[in-house]
Amino acid sequence: MRHRRRGRTLGRSPSHRKALFKNLVSALFLTERDATYDDNAPKTPGRITTTLHKAKEVRPLVEKCITIAKKSLAAAEEAKQFETSAERGSDEWKQWRQSDEWRKWATARAPVVAARRRVVQLIGDKEAAKILFDTIAERYIDRPGGYTRILRLATPRLGDAGQRAILELVGKNDRVKRAAERPAFEADEVEDNVASDEAAVATAETASPEAETVSTDEDQ
Repeated sequence: MRHRRRGRTLGRSPSHRKALFKNLVSALFLTERDATYDDNAPKTPGRITTTLHKAKEVRPLVEKCITIAKKSLAAAEEAKQFETSAERGSDEWKQWRQSDEWRKWATARAPVVAARRRVVQLIGDKEAAKILFDTIAERYIDRPGGYTRILRLATPRLGDAGQRAILELVGKNDRVKRAAERPAFEADEVEDNVASDEAAVATAETASPEAETVSTDEDQ
């Protein structure tokens, strides 16, 4: 019996299951890479396709990593006021490295370093952690939670007919509601012209009796 044993085993040993979750989270973050990280950027960023049960199990780990990265943004902003724009290894950079400004910068950036090490420990990929801290975390600075969504796919997986699903980041591939635009046809234009002509005739007819009454009054 599996009393108080939370989660799905997914037919894997604990070590195999942990490695699977790491690879899925890293794959999701790596879809956000662009030309600055890799020339072979994915066509649809922020989205991976897997089975429904795997997506449900890995989703909490994705949310946890994003929360850790988001909490470190305040410390990163505070450290920017003490950093230098000099090139690494230059004389100016070496002078800044020995100054009190560097000590203040290191102290202010310590939470960011700890957060990055924690995320690397969770997912085991330094490149994915870099993309998370540099690109993804800033997107959810004002969002209290719920950074991912799961969309079920209608077609099952070939081979074992497993239920497939899409795990994607919120705010990247959101659906935008647009008002339906009715196409214009020639018949509609003809009807509009006829209606405008009828309206012009009706206004002319309503205005003509008043002109006749005025003229009769003047004759008398």
